[in-house]
Amino acid sequence: MASQPLTFLFLLLVTASVLQSSASFEPKIRLPTTATIVPRSDIDDDLYCASWQLAVETNNAGSWAAIPSRCVPFVRDYMTGQRYASDCEVVANYSLAYASTVKIDSDGKDAWVFDVDETLLTNLPYYRDHGFGSEIFNESCWDEWVAEAKAPAIPSSLKLYNGLKQMRFKIFVLTGRSEHQRNDTRKNLELAGYTGWEGLILRGASDGGTPATIFKSERRSVLVNEGYRIHGNSGDQWSDLLGFAVAKRSFKLPNPMYYIA
Repeated sequence: MASQPLTFLFLLLVTASVLQSSASFEPKIRLPTTATIVPRSDIDDDLYCASWQLAVETNNAGSWAAIPSRCVPFVRDYMTGQRYASDCEVVANYSLAYASTVKIDSDGKDAWVFDVDETLLTNLPYYRDHGFGSEIFNESCWDEWVAEAKAPAIPSSLKLYNGLKQMRFKIFVLTGRSEHQRNDTRKNLELAGYTGWEGLILRGASDGGTPATIFKSERRSVLVNEGYRIHGNSGDQWSDLLGFAVAKRSFKLPNPMYYIA
């Protein structure tokens, strides 16, 4: 029986020794303390820029202000080549495949939400003249472009839009464009082939300064409160898709030219 106190004392001494060693232990792995990423200079531009695009499209890059200067040729070739159109078509095909599984109710409340810019319409003619997103955004130049109402449809998005109409979805167009651009936006959409939407929702005067994620979430919330079931949401920005009152399925179109928070 006398050996039990000795055993207990021995265990206490061992435990104290381990705790003291742990306290002075310095970990070998340390997490980075800055969000700044400096790419290796020895990486080929095309390889680096393809990885950069993956990071921005998956939202791993978070908020970003402009295309890296070394990636402007990469983005130009992507947007003007076959890859961009192919990527958009794949997204549209997955969207249609999902939509075909939705049981449409007779109450007319099954809805799908679309963004406008780089979702229904492509502003590539504008960005071709403005560095494919590498230039600082000029609101006056942008407003002049919108007023021309010349943005073409993204062909695969137009096919998706018309397919959803045939399936009897109610379509809502929810854009970050300003209310004073309503007539130009409606004209452009119609000229591009988009008709028969249930609602065209733009930013009002009271929405100025509201982050896109909040603005679009609030407008979707209004639809939900009106009894609509938002089955799908298509947009090129994560701020089109995230937040609250989100769709049952969201579909992200590619856009390496700009980021809207």
